[in-house]
Amino acid sequence: MLPTRRQFLAAPALTLAARAGHAGPMPLSRMGLVLYSYGIRSRQEKDLAEPLRFLDWCRARGAGGMQLPLGMRDADYLKKLRGQAEKKQMFVEGSIRPPQTKDDTARFEAEVRAARAAGVEVLRTVMLSGRRYEVFKTLKEYRSFKEGARRSLELAEPIVSRHKVRLAVENHKDFRAAEQVEMLNRLGSERVGICVDLGNNLALLEDPVHTVTTLAPLAYACHVKDMAVEEMPEGFLLSEVALGEGMLDLSRLLGVLRKARPNLRFTLEMITRDPLRIPCLSESYWATFDDVPARDLAATLALVRRHAGKKPLPRVFSLPLKEQLAVEDQNVRRSLAYARARLGL
Repeated sequence: MLPTRRQFLAAPALTLAARAGHAGPMPLSRMGLVLYSYGIRSRQEKDLAEPLRFLDWCRARGAGGMQLPLGMRDADYLKKLRGQAEKKQMFVEGSIRPPQTKDDTARFEAEVRAARAAGVEVLRTVMLSGRRYEVFKTLKEYRSFKEGARRSLELAEPIVSRHKVRLAVENHKDFRAAEQVEMLNRLGSERVGICVDLGNNLALLEDPVHTVTTLAPLAYACHVKDMAVEEMPEGFLLSEVALGEGMLDLSRLLGVLRKARPNLRFTLEMITRDPLRIPCLSESYWATFDDVPARDLAATLALVRRHAGKKPLPRVFSLPLKEQLAVEDQNVRRSLAYARARLGL
């Protein structure tokens, strides 16, 4: 449900600017915004994903940069985008589909070239759009995907190297941390690293500190988020919540990343949605895992029990659209305010 006016004003991290709602630009955070933080609004307002508009949208909320797909655009547009970002003192990171085949490399290179013209230095990508335990029914299917992901990165590597950009592969509920590091170490490229998502690997029964510590040396980008949980008979429910309102030790996690990669940029990915089901006590969940130790399952369930029940997880899709949009915007604003006040961002 929407917070009451008293609850909203009482939130400890909110600045006066954040409390002002839509009352114009705020002081810039050092943290950017991922387009997916406005997934509800961007489904309703398709032009929100237009880079120049989203740049202004982020600036009005006090974000210091943005991450979104740039696609292929003409030279004048890219020059204008780069100029506007520099004028506003904001950074731009791209998001891109990796090449699936040799025939797809021309499309990939054209998008890389466009991003570079816009001043982009980092392109985030994912190897799997869904969730490992939902997409694949057998270990053979997963291993085939893993081999395809390796070939895809081999196609991408010479292109990003040629254009001097970095490709950041997100841990997207597909690879456990050690699997992802092993794949990138085999590739052995200084231009291909990781977009570290702070919360995703909870769904794969990993402790967030372990995940971040393992991935940090290869980090080229970071999705900052906080997570909350509830128990359910088949496992647990997992939700993004506004920064500071969940279970993650954000100061510790960001400290690990800053120590390993002092120049790393951070972007907020606060996805407002109903909880995700993590059915880790069902047989089907385990179809693609052959070497996850029982202690990881036990540790994850113990973590869930320690943090579950403090307050109900947010459920927004039953709300009227107007309220969904309001909750989404409040989640972002509260998170940016917390990042400025508590995380040095």
